[in-house]
Amino acid sequence: MGHLTEGSDELLKRVRRIAGQVTAIEKALTANADCTTTLHLVAAARGAMNGLMDEIIEEHVRAHVADPDLTAEDRAAGADELIAVIRRYAK
Repeated sequence: MGHLTEGSDELLKRVRRIAGQVTAIEKALTANADCTTTLHLVAAARGAMNGLMDEIIEEHVRAHVADPDLTAEDRAAGADELIAVIRRYAK
């Protein structure tokens, strides 16, 4: 997963924003905030997590499936890894 280090600052910023959103959800639940507010917070956190997942999937495809320097075996392995993650993610 070394190829992610190139954009790690941006990915870490995304993760920190997500952490802040999860903290806001926790505070809303602790403060007995109304359900609409809490649902909006959860939806925003889910959207942010989906965005993070999209970025990492894109990097994986570029580095482990689409790279023209890869062998056919490496491409197949990269595709299989991605399929396994997408199946788990889609549950």
